[in-house]
Amino acid sequence: MKIKETPLKDCYIIEATVFEDDRGYFFEKYNEKKFEEITGLNGHFVQDNISKSSYGVVRGLHLQKGEHAQAKLVSCLEGKVFDVAVDLRADSPTFGKWFGVELTPENKLQLYVPRGFGHGFSVLSDTAVFAYKCDNFYNKESEGGVLWNDENLEIDWKLPLQDVVLSDKDRILSPFSQRHF
Repeated sequence: MKIKETPLKDCYIIEATVFEDDRGYFFEKYNEKKFEEITGLNGHFVQDNISKSSYGVVRGLHLQKGEHAQAKLVSCLEGKVFDVAVDLRADSPTFGKWFGVELTPENKLQLYVPRGFGHGFSVLSDTAVFAYKCDNFYNKESEGGVLWNDENLEIDWKLPLQDVVLSDKDRILSPFSQRHF
């Protein structure tokens, strides 16, 4: 397991060490002890979520607030997504900045998204199966988020605008300038 820094403070790309031969491949997707040793971060996750989406779907930008805040370790199990993290921690030197990375089963990358970040992804393939490891339990009353196409963030979701598919909830999230996160 290798950890690569992103331009965002405390947000990391996790790169697996893959062993391949004529039978296929093997890699350790997650090891709490190694994760904590390498990052110095708490790697204890309590909830796993899986979503399946079709081409053009944008999910996000979501977060859990307050005592229910969640760090996430995310990966794509099938298809291709463009994964986005936005630093929403007012006291952070990278506040208001975003980072995106393509996640696929082929590249086997994962993104660690710390507490206090908004998170979302766009589906670039016909379908995608996306996995989230969360370090805190979901709480509906603690939901927050930022409008996916906020003009202050200028996120490039790698999709033509006419192909974007959103949930009703994601259409009405607040803009970054209103800071309801």
